[in-house]
Amino acid sequence: MPNVPEQPRSGSADEVGATSHGRVRQEPADAGTPAEVSGQGVDGDHAPAAGQAPAKARPTQVASTAAAHALRLLNRARGTEAHPPAPSVPDAPLAVVVGGGISGLVAARELAASGHRVQLHEAGPVFGGCVGLHEVAGLALDAGAESFATRSTAVADLLGELGLGDDIVTPEPGGAWLYLKRGAENVVLPLPATGILGIPGDPWAEEVRRAVGRAGALRAAADLITPVSKKILEGDMSLGALVRSRMGSAVLENLVTPVVSGVHSADPDTLDVDAIAPGLRAAVHKHGSLARAVAAMRAAAPAGSAVASVSGGMNRLAAALVADLKAAGVQLHANSPVAGIAPGAGGTGFRIELAPRAAAASAAKDAKHEKESRHERHERQAHEAGAAGAGQRREVLADRLVMATGGETAVDLLRGIDAGFAEHRPAPGAGISLVTLVVDKPELDDAPRGTGLLVAPTVDDVGAKALTHATAKWHWLGDESGPGSHVLRLSYGRLNDVASALVNADDSSLRNAALKDASVLLGIEITAGDILGFDVVRYSGALPFATTGHAKRVALIRELAATHQGLDIVGAWLAGTGLASVIADTRKRLRITVS
Repeated sequence: MPNVPEQPRSGSADEVGATSHGRVRQEPADAGTPAEVSGQGVDGDHAPAAGQAPAKARPTQVASTAAAHALRLLNRARGTEAHPPAPSVPDAPLAVVVGGGISGLVAARELAASGHRVQLHEAGPVFGGCVGLHEVAGLALDAGAESFATRSTAVADLLGELGLGDDIVTPEPGGAWLYLKRGAENVVLPLPATGILGIPGDPWAEEVRRAVGRAGALRAAADLITPVSKKILEGDMSLGALVRSRMGSAVLENLVTPVVSGVHSADPDTLDVDAIAPGLRAAVHKHGSLARAVAAMRAAAPAGSAVASVSGGMNRLAAALVADLKAAGVQLHANSPVAGIAPGAGGTGFRIELAPRAAAASAAKDAKHEKESRHERHERQAHEAGAAGAGQRREVLADRLVMATGGETAVDLLRGIDAGFAEHRPAPGAGISLVTLVVDKPELDDAPRGTGLLVAPTVDDVGAKALTHATAKWHWLGDESGPGSHVLRLSYGRLNDVASALVNADDSSLRNAALKDASVLLGIEITAGDILGFDVVRYSGALPFATTGHAKRVALIRELAATHQGLDIVGAWLAGTGLASVIADTRKRLRITVS
């Protein structure tokens, strides 16, 4: 994801929170922004950490400079130094975590630190969810989340505990650009740097006037003199409704929608303002205008960059967590779908039904099912496992249960405990396809469009919703790839019908679309002959929709969960997308309930 201004809650799609594996491919894995790996199981049901290189890489197309490029990449070191919690006591209560994404790994770590014996079961072949690794043209790259929001210290604190604190890095200062439709033409402009979710803190700033036009800026500036009623605090409200009422359609269409659609793959008119920008409505009422509220929130944010990452990539977080859990004695089971959950004997604890061990073999078939959703894959794996080993299902009796999967899977399983969960099954999020191109293009050395671009939904000559110029964004990656070599990541999943169809295109079609789109967005022709390597990673339902009323729905789900002693539910579908949201929420909830 291009480097965009701070977002109060959900972070960029480039820092998607994790649930059960969202990758559709088994080969090396933003929201195109984001938010994603594969591997062979060890001893039947243990998979390698997400930070390990895949056993089998996609053949890459190599240009004439590939040999020199490869020499720059030999013998890269990527180590971690973890500080694990003490191993659990053999007769300690057993906790089972379902889902091996970041939320599940963090939950397992908290449980182990509190003295539980812990088992973690992940339906897919590797751990880490939307924080993973793939190799393209010899470069080890983030396949999903590639940064985290710094609005809180949640991620930085965890990285420090895992021995990665000294490796935290901030992006280069180029900033993101916008690709907008202006009359009959399309224009490229820098994204105003003083906003939140694209909402400007100064509606009359020159960069805002260039983006929305003089008339649009005048309408937006009316926010500064229009009284704010107490009714702004009442009832549910979408982000789009708030922006349109205070600043008008030009700001919504040209600034807010490109950012929000790039990050959340959703229309601002569908998103709950309190879920993705908590406190914004109260700040508008307090300060008397939307612009002043945004400016105040920006001023109160931590100094420095709005996002950060880890030298070597965020995939090191998942690898470090896995290593930490193994050292603590946590049992990590990959290719281990949970087939059902029921109350334990006498109504205490939980009975977790696992698919037979033969289910691990079905993981190798996943690459053949590129169009299925995460939930569909879960059901297929369970079905195949059952067919392969009928009567061999296993049960685990647990004192505690943490559901750390996506919302659909979590609700479907939790119905075995309480039928009341069924009414809270969320709608699937938007599908996303991420295309990574590694190109030999010295003309890009000067980063002509900053760290990347966000595309307005009204644009009709580009299919991507965002482009991240990763080697321009992260100094370590620019050094690793070397002069002339560049990593470009394009995200597909636009709001308009024509562009959204590209999500389901085959790899070759997406590669060609990415070449065309990158050429238009960067203003430099990039051809097939420039490609050193490429990869496509697909996420079906990767980003949860925080639609209007989201906060109330989350409260109801958690109230229901609280009636079942020993049950916790975590993950991005409740906490909000973004590592900052997911990690902070998971640690807070587990620390409360294990005490």
